[in-house]
Amino acid sequence: MSKIAFLFPGQGAQSAGMGRDFYETSEIARRIFDKASELLGFDMKELCFEENDRLDQTEYTQAALVTTCLAMAKVVEEQGLTPDVTAGLSLGEYCAIQMAGGMSVEDAITTVRTRGILMQNTVPAGVGAMAAILGMDSEAIEGVIADLEGVTVANYNCPGQTVITGYTEAVEKANEALLAAGAKRAVMLKVSGPFHSPLLKEAGVKLGEVLADVELSPLKIPYVTNVTAEYVKDISATKELLAEQVASSVRWEQSVRAMLADGVDTFVEIGPGRTLAGFMKKISRDVKMVNIQSVEDLGKIADLI
Repeated sequence: MSKIAFLFPGQGAQSAGMGRDFYETSEIARRIFDKASELLGFDMKELCFEENDRLDQTEYTQAALVTTCLAMAKVVEEQGLTPDVTAGLSLGEYCAIQMAGGMSVEDAITTVRTRGILMQNTVPAGVGAMAAILGMDSEAIEGVIADLEGVTVANYNCPGQTVITGYTEAVEKANEALLAAGAKRAVMLKVSGPFHSPLLKEAGVKLGEVLADVELSPLKIPYVTNVTAEYVKDISATKELLAEQVASSVRWEQSVRAMLADGVDTFVEIGPGRTLAGFMKKISRDVKMVNIQSVEDLGKIADLI
């Protein structure tokens, strides 16, 4: 019998118009978008559905993605497809926890809104940066940057794609060193800060204070945490992991491999874009990978139930 994982993307997957067709055709999706607008004090439909500058600003992006992905996921669930495990890349982990039964929709949206503001504002603009390193083994990257101060690994996305993070000057120096050591490309990313680096420890501490007041529930199914790439079955570990996640590496490739080792053979990426499906091609081609980002895609569910 197939084991199914629901996967949720992180920042960078957002696009104008995301979720509009779900809002227009599903009552449960409408409720989630409208509740987000009520909770956050701005029009989530306008933010997600129309071209605007705010959608790519971290303080708005994160709440917009969580709202959209949860609206889509609830419709998928309504169609009769349920997961055996969930996982999300960075902010997507909040969707994973919610769909695993550990957090309310309302708390997922409001907490991620605070997370986005903290991550945007903790490090002044220009101080930090991130870069994608392509065509180089992650262990080799670790070996090169071990001798450099102020730069660490932000994301282990998939074989041949690793993201580094830290002080801007340190990241630029690391790019030069990595290219000299054999990396095919080093691409500076258009981000507003050095996400998933020790520079964001203060943001993690403040997020932990916010999470202290969030009521969590026992998990109905496990989720995989970015911090350790291990299954979480006990909700008592979740708040500490979410606070730590802000400043620690996202172990996505390792998370996927943990699910593969557990026998997961069907992965359903729920949300805009196909980022996680792209990573999966590099991690394993021996699985079924389905992407749900439009109402039309719901037709794929019948084959999985």
